[in-house]
Amino acid sequence: MTRPRSRISRLGAALATAGVALGLARVLSRRAPAPGEALPIDAVPAGGSPDPAPPPPQGDGADTITRNTAFALASQVATATFTAILTIVLVRVLGPEDYGVFALAISVASLVFLPADFGISQSTARFVAERRGDRGLVAEVMADGLKLKAAASGFICLLLFALAEPIASAYDVPDMTWPLRGVALALFGQSMMGFYRTAFEAIGRVRLNLRLVFSESAVEAGASIALVLAGTGVVGAAFGRAIGYAFGTALALYLAREAVGPRGISLRGSPAGRLRQIASYAGALLIIDAIFAALTQIDILLIGAILGTSAVGIFQAPAKLITFLHYPGLALSAGVSPRLARGSEGGPNVAAFATGIRYLMILQGLLVVPTIVWAGPITDLVLGGEFEESADVMRALAPLTFLFGIAPIVSVGVNYLGEARRRIPIAIAALVANFVVSIVLLYEIGVVGSAIGADIAYLIYVPAHFWICKRMIGLRVRPVLVTFGRTLVAAGAMAGAMLLFGFDELSLSDWFLGGAAGALVYCVTLVAIGEVKRSEVAAAGRALAARRRRRPS
Repeated sequence: MTRPRSRISRLGAALATAGVALGLARVLSRRAPAPGEALPIDAVPAGGSPDPAPPPPQGDGADTITRNTAFALASQVATATFTAILTIVLVRVLGPEDYGVFALAISVASLVFLPADFGISQSTARFVAERRGDRGLVAEVMADGLKLKAAASGFICLLLFALAEPIASAYDVPDMTWPLRGVALALFGQSMMGFYRTAFEAIGRVRLNLRLVFSESAVEAGASIALVLAGTGVVGAAFGRAIGYAFGTALALYLAREAVGPRGISLRGSPAGRLRQIASYAGALLIIDAIFAALTQIDILLIGAILGTSAVGIFQAPAKLITFLHYPGLALSAGVSPRLARGSEGGPNVAAFATGIRYLMILQGLLVVPTIVWAGPITDLVLGGEFEESADVMRALAPLTFLFGIAPIVSVGVNYLGEARRRIPIAIAALVANFVVSIVLLYEIGVVGSAIGADIAYLIYVPAHFWICKRMIGLRVRPVLVTFGRTLVAAGAMAGAMLLFGFDELSLSDWFLGGAAGALVYCVTLVAIGEVKRSEVAAAGRALAARRRRRPS
């Protein structure tokens, strides 16, 4: 008899949650600091207004961290959307066999992406960030990096183009020859685009990446779909990809010329001759990227060898589902990490870095709870009944899910600090730990053992990078531990609220109302235990009211 009233109260909780969540999102980027607390990301002065007007772009055209983070997230959403649309069309038009040839060609190309980049993009970005504010020096560094980049990427991609026929023969798929050549051309454009995307992040102009990514993704999707529908099959899909990245490369050059001048897109390099310096740092980054690539694939390889391909699907499906939880960390890293460059104006922005970690811990705590409490319903809804065992994998990956979002800001932060070589033993230790734990536990408890191995790898990887940042920039550990503890308390309260709506089977109202109630409890708990101040919530309300008043009628 009390069920209808309970539903009404839950609906009220959902509406309240929306307001609180929006308010907290606003206030977390614009609040005044409490005594002894890190400054907010955009460094609002202590004692100032809790809701100041956003500062204008700096003289060098750089945006604020908040804007850069928003542009980075929008870029990720844009490329993911176009990729999803293109994938659906290609799968339906090409069919399993031809789409398999296309996917195999892309996989082969992905194997040479690391040597094609050679760590040059991130290495150049590090030195660009150290000179941000001086347009001439930035252009010179970009010219030196471009000279190395064009040589490395051009050589690898031409080699792949030339060897397309022998590679196709080795796979006993002769129809893959021309698709592989199309993908090789696309790889060169993809590599060049990546070079300028990291450079735009380094100079604090991520808004250029949004224009670049959106335009390239739209052209690639349009060209690929048009060619495939015209009857060119898998070859058309591959060359549509090449057309998209060729357009993206041309647009990147145009945007770079507008941002830093003609010197920034010159293949002659600069008189300063930083080629050796960039190449040396790039070598360390290449080693790290190679180890990290192995780290992301080691579980799949071990599961396939020990348990078979079905077990690979059981593990990989939930791992793919949590990939999007990486996006906020990547976006915030694009805005914050370049501010750690030592040569940048004012030196490393420790306050922004510490506050960014705090935001990510709070956000990841909110995101990880449903993957534990409702792992069963989520996998059943998205993957289907055949993937029932994937629910256990999703729950076991909870530590990785939490750390997944924090990893980019600390690892890329170390790159910008110029300490990439210190990352090599950390990456090796994480890889070895993952391999040993997984290979032991796979025989004992099955596919969940690899999930535990991945967790342990990230429990080594993320804290070790954080410790490097602590030592290099004097980052305080206690506030981070306090936020982590409070986040755990709030997550426990959220889990309890969600469990009231069910565990195995959920109705449509349970999904929406249970999720809303859980989020509300999470936010209220953070306020109650002091992680989020009540003054912040009040400031958020005023900010939302002010924004509504500014809207044109």
